[in-house]
Amino acid sequence: MAASDRDPRPGKVVCDLAIAVALGGDCLADIATLRTEPGVFGLVASDPTVPRLIDILSRDADTALAAAARGHEPGHGRWPVNTPQTTASTPSTR
Repeated sequence: MAASDRDPRPGKVVCDLAIAVALGGDCLADIATLRTEPGVFGLVASDPTVPRLIDILSRDADTALAAAARGHEPGHGRWPVNTPQTTASTPSTR
């Protein structure tokens, strides 16, 4: 298992949570919905990892929010997390 698989990036986890909420989720465990589509959402943090991360971020919420506002994860580079690029063209929505 790669180190990135064992240590999910905070920005990716928070983004996945936002997507889960947008899809109708109402609790942290609803992030599991994204895990059913790895081709779309990539690796998604495990259920135990999500509340652990929220706990860590909440311990210093001011720093976490400031980092998000700057567009950076502390010590990890820029948000958003790199995601797989697709080569398929997107159909026009006109």
